[in-house]
Amino acid sequence: MSPTRLSFAIVGALAFMLQGCGRASPANASSTLRGVTKESFGKLPDGTPVDLYTLRNASGLEARIMTYGGIIVSLKTPDRSGKLADIVLGFDSLSGYLKDSPYFGAIIGRYENRIARGRFTLDGKTYQLPINNAPNSLHGGTRGFDKVVWDATTSSDDFGLVRLALNHVSPDGDQGYPGTVRVQVTYTLTDSNALAVTYRATTDKATPINLSQHSYFNLTGDAQRDILGHVLTLNADRYTPVDTTLIPTGEIASVAGTPFDFRSATAIGARIDASDEQIRRGRGYDHNFVLTRTDSVLVPAAHVLEPTSGRTMDVYTEQPGVQFYTGNFLDGTIHGKSGRVYGRRFAFCLETQHYPDSPNKPQFPSTILRPGETFSSGTVFVFGRDTSAAR
Repeated sequence: MSPTRLSFAIVGALAFMLQGCGRASPANASSTLRGVTKESFGKLPDGTPVDLYTLRNASGLEARIMTYGGIIVSLKTPDRSGKLADIVLGFDSLSGYLKDSPYFGAIIGRYENRIARGRFTLDGKTYQLPINNAPNSLHGGTRGFDKVVWDATTSSDDFGLVRLALNHVSPDGDQGYPGTVRVQVTYTLTDSNALAVTYRATTDKATPINLSQHSYFNLTGDAQRDILGHVLTLNADRYTPVDTTLIPTGEIASVAGTPFDFRSATAIGARIDASDEQIRRGRGYDHNFVLTRTDSVLVPAAHVLEPTSGRTMDVYTEQPGVQFYTGNFLDGTIHGKSGRVYGRRFAFCLETQHYPDSPNKPQFPSTILRPGETFSSGTVFVFGRDTSAAR
């Protein structure tokens, strides 16, 4: 995948986003702020209000994000003819997210992905986390960052950037994790159809931190069918095989000659049911891919094309890995937007991350954040159109 897919205009915008630069005009509520509107999205059972922010750019791309879980509720992008449609799974109302959601569109923390047996040892002390994906802890526990209401502020600037900044304080002992952690996640929409997600976190005690965004994508628009015909390129020549509970074994294996080789554009469904032990364990793809990189700068991670609609998505990240998941556990029991049934493999996820179970794998890149340090990372989703004839 070539970094030249990003135009110079987008590269410039990303530099501003990741550095927090630009002449911003802040606002807390702001139906008058350029490109931003705010409305109520209901209340939690305890009466806590939830707000919904809509970010729009000059070309009409629209992202709707709520303060509960920092969830991307909808994301409308154009097909090859310019028609906008929603490319993420979710629900029409807050109640669906409180009842059925398998992390649709949410910010994940404190720890994206799995920690084996919900246990890790740090500086000689062992910590126990909730077991919510037996026998492991998944996505931060039973009440991770996907289930809290974030504090929101909005801003826009003279460079075509519209921002929603979400803040949350996770107290010492939250879900068993040590340290009070202060987190800010910022969504930035550009007029070049890029949506950046930037993360910052500090702590007063050493703690694991692994933050991600968990949207379920379907580029057909409005989840018309499964995602097996989407064509994927992954900038990864290695991946981390898993055991029967989907915990990495510790090996970092080559993708060459396996169903995990997406270094050249390949339909997601081409090898998803291959006779392969790793495919069987994940019921398809549910694996961490090790991104090909030489340093920690923003690099291309993935390119996805949906041939019929012509929609494309490029993913760029500073993270070392990406979890590629193909909706294998969707089973048709969830009824989403407009009552649509979300069947098996009706979405894919590209969760940029550090590797699963890193606190128990010293050979993996460290996820430990210590006092005086700042965790800082960015991931950018760029949406485009293939204007050639439908394939």
